[in-house]
Amino acid sequence: MINGVILVVDDERRQRETLASVFTGWGHEVLQADNAETALAMVKGRAIDLILTDLRMPGMSGLDLLAGCLEIRPDIAVVMMTAYGSIDVAVEAMRHGAADFVTKPIDLDQLEVSLNKALSVRRLARENKALRRRLAETSVGFRLLGGSQPMAALLDRAGRAAETDATVLIRGESGTGKELLARSLHDLSPRSDQRFVAVNCAALPETLLESELFGHVRGAFTGADRDRAGRVSQAEGGTLFLDEIGDVAPSVQIKLLRFLQEREFNPVGSDQAISSDVRVVVATHRDLEERIKIGDFREDLFYRLNVVSLVLPRLSERRDDIPELAAHFLDRYATRYGRPARSFSAEAMAVVMSHSFPGNVRELENIIEQTVVMTRGEVVHTDDLPASLTGERQREPGEMLTFDMAQGDLPRWLETLEKKVVLESLAAFSGNQSSAARHLGLTESGLRYKLKKWKDEQEV
Repeated sequence: MINGVILVVDDERRQRETLASVFTGWGHEVLQADNAETALAMVKGRAIDLILTDLRMPGMSGLDLLAGCLEIRPDIAVVMMTAYGSIDVAVEAMRHGAADFVTKPIDLDQLEVSLNKALSVRRLARENKALRRRLAETSVGFRLLGGSQPMAALLDRAGRAAETDATVLIRGESGTGKELLARSLHDLSPRSDQRFVAVNCAALPETLLESELFGHVRGAFTGADRDRAGRVSQAEGGTLFLDEIGDVAPSVQIKLLRFLQEREFNPVGSDQAISSDVRVVVATHRDLEERIKIGDFREDLFYRLNVVSLVLPRLSERRDDIPELAAHFLDRYATRYGRPARSFSAEAMAVVMSHSFPGNVRELENIIEQTVVMTRGEVVHTDDLPASLTGERQREPGEMLTFDMAQGDLPRWLETLEKKVVLESLAAFSGNQSSAARHLGLTESGLRYKLKKWKDEQEV
């Protein structure tokens, strides 16, 4: 049996409640409505897998409900209940999108088969839609670029998590792409046809965050002149992304814990609990375990959030991705600003590759944007790069690097020349250290030693 959320719509209370009781016994979550207007409002407010509706009801008919539901959520399954004398109308309803119809008096065995078939078709349709979206996306279906080993391992793990409704905790330094990863999880999930709602928890004071998340009712506080839905309600059926979760105040952490445990919440100022169906993804650059030790973060909330943990590597840990990322940003900003820049010289790319990037991908993007603005030709040269990247004053064309040889600078001159050759070789092989090492006649470990040494010297 395939379980789901079923809405029973019938103006006859006894039959409606009897069916709801049967469906609950079969393991479904059941909602009830005594008219089509109420049912349509419920469809707008939450995710429902299947509607079992009477065909003839006072006011809006079952056919009108069918049309309204399919307009709001085209993938919803609708099964009609009808008397024998209205079978022709029920068949017409199937031509307009109904999944099936059953006749009264209801045969429960027939009804169970009908519901399972409709739920199965709906689930397959959602999975196929997610698969088509995945195949249409670039690379492995993620908005994040990069084929380095650390990124390949991360995206493989993330791809498996995307197929489920499991809560995901994304960790990583600022600028590594945490929100892009969260959006990718949504894009590749069965919820991709619903909304992705992002909240930056660090940008809101404690007094406003609870209302922003869960909404409030009129009169809840000074200035609350009307009811207002929160971000959780806006994300119904889709994905709620809470960025900088490590900065949430303890008082709001308690409300989040209850929301994750019970899948329900109370708007500020209301004692009425509202059920919710959202997939939760959170992100932080903070060390949550350390915050737990000092009492700033609840341990029980941490375990609720840390169902799947994804750690985005620093850009310095995925240097093989820098050429691809730089080319991507070069194309983006050359198009935006109408500039001719199309590629990097080997020397310019070597300089970019040698930078430590404490600001990660966000810093790389900013550097490339600055570069595009200053570049006049199709090829980006070293002199086009920002001085903050080259770490030296901009030299005039043709000016040579010189050292005072009388003061014993030959070793430094030779090391500078060696560094230049190594970095140019890396650029020529798109950052592939194995290929560059073979080309230079070095071992891969020897090359890594040199790169680490130069990086450490640059950071001193």
